[in-house]
Amino acid sequence: METLEAIKTRRSIRKYTESAVPDDAIETLLEAAMAAPSAGNEQPWHFIVIRDRNMLEEISKKHQYAQMAKDAQVAIVVCGDETLEKYKGFWVQDCSAATQTLLLAAHAQGLGAVWCGVYPAKDRVSAFRELLRLPDHIVPLCVVPIGYPAEEKPSAERYSSARVHHEAWE
Repeated sequence: METLEAIKTRRSIRKYTESAVPDDAIETLLEAAMAAPSAGNEQPWHFIVIRDRNMLEEISKKHQYAQMAKDAQVAIVVCGDETLEKYKGFWVQDCSAATQTLLLAAHAQGLGAVWCGVYPAKDRVSAFRELLRLPDHIVPLCVVPIGYPAEEKPSAERYSSARVHHEAWE
């Protein structure tokens, strides 16, 4: 799939088939995510790959907007490591870039995925810290349920010239 096509046709997929996602497909997603840019090239990310059915069910219980996790074949939790930050606070941007790259790689492989934010919602961060036994310096940014799509969504034209400003606001 060509890059611009992948960007324009990627959609949030919340319904999945029961087909297993192969390990090599997950490794490709993680390789893509780790190719994302980061402030000072610090790459302050860690990824937790979850395939266990009970854990996927728990994610859907602990995150009201991640109900689809119980039906996904795998979920990846993207976490920031505050000890790896060269520039304080930029782990959020770095891990967000990694997440978007992961989503595009999933789409390019024919997988469906959706970004479910965890950080900065304190209750979600707490719930994921406990569920995943995260150390204090690791912050869960989001969870990405993944599987083969059981739904099709047309691409959405989202460009708006009203949101584009040149040289200054006005």
